[in-house]
Amino acid sequence: QVQLVESGGGLVQTGGSLRLSCAASGRTFSMYGMGWFRQAPGKEREFVAAISWNGGRTYYTESVKGRFTISRDNAKNTVYLQMNSLKPEDTAVYYCAVQRIPYYSGSYYSQAGYDYWGQGTQVTVSS
Repeated sequence: QVQLVESGGGLVQTGGSLRLSCAASGRTFSMYGMGWFRQAPGKEREFVAAISWNGGRTYYTESVKGRFTISRDNAKNTVYLQMNSLKPEDTAVYYCAVQRIPYYSGSYYSQAGYDYWGQGTQVTVSS
């Protein structure tokens, strides 16, 4: 059974940093792309960032480019999201997810492409 466990969320002031981690088990992690999504109160869940199975390609939503960095350590079955220069509008529950298809080379932006999700970790940025 696939399990994804996020950690690293918390309360931070505007301009601060947080590093989210997502530990995966139950699937050969190195074969699958991973993504981070977020859901703010009263809003739809949205794409934040994704990384290909081997880390060779990364993708970001426009609002986080230059501030967030996604990375992975296949030896540790873990994907990270380094978040710098945080803004109040980054406040949300952040979820990691794993791609359905191994060695996927298509779009990473759609939630439909992911079949397992973590429980989420709260990120709150105070102004």
